[in-house]
Amino acid sequence: MADQPKAAEPARARLSPRKKQQISRGVQYAILVMALVGLVLWADWGSLAQNFAKADVAREALPELFTIALRNTIIYSVSGFVFAFVVGLLLALMRISPVGPYRWIALVYIEIFRGLPALLIFLMITFLPLALPGFEVPGGTYGQAALGLGLVGAAYQAEVFRAGLQAVPKGQTEAARSLGMSATRAQVTVVIPQAVRMVIPPTTNQFVALLKDSSLVLFLGVSGEYVELAKFGNDLASQFANATPIMVSGVTYLIVTIPLGYLASRLEGRKGRTV
Repeated sequence: MADQPKAAEPARARLSPRKKQQISRGVQYAILVMALVGLVLWADWGSLAQNFAKADVAREALPELFTIALRNTIIYSVSGFVFAFVVGLLLALMRISPVGPYRWIALVYIEIFRGLPALLIFLMITFLPLALPGFEVPGGTYGQAALGLGLVGAAYQAEVFRAGLQAVPKGQTEAARSLGMSATRAQVTVVIPQAVRMVIPPTTNQFVALLKDSSLVLFLGVSGEYVELAKFGNDLASQFANATPIMVSGVTYLIVTIPLGYLASRLEGRKGRTV
């Protein structure tokens, strides 16, 4: 008896995996376009422009936006980053030290300052004069900002450096010791320079993070010539009862952080190609 012809398979079953992927992608694009069209039709663009992009209010932010707010943001970020870089490297060396107490001290520091919100650190700095009568952080507001950002940044930077130090082949240290170098000299002249080069991409990302965290300096009670971008935008927004200054400050942050983020990505890609 002749075999009966099989029932025709469903059209979907006959589609190749590539065709199915193309159809799925097309559906996703269609949904995305519909959502964007709905957003454009739903938004009140006139009201948004009036409250978030008012030209005359934006002009009021100039030139202090760059000469005061951006300048202070960069000063706070760079000084905090230098603090975090130096202390983070020291903590990383302590973290991998054969001396037990050094490892414990570094571990406790890292866990505490990675676990606490950065905001609390800045609030505690404001109460230092009450806890330690007569004590003043050197550098005034700039010193307080560097201390707050540096204390938090050092905990994260320490882990970045630790990864870099442990990634350097042990043979490098052994070779240096065979040439008559002491353990300390081998660490300083051979291991640390290689580790620093390895961690440049994540270190760049750490600087971007500190740049954004510099907005927390406003909790130190800064005003006048010490304001940074976030405080500057908030003060002008309150003055004009308009959110345009906040948007302007946000765009200024992006002007700095986006190129830095792109630089970090390029450095990471270059590092991956050389490995």
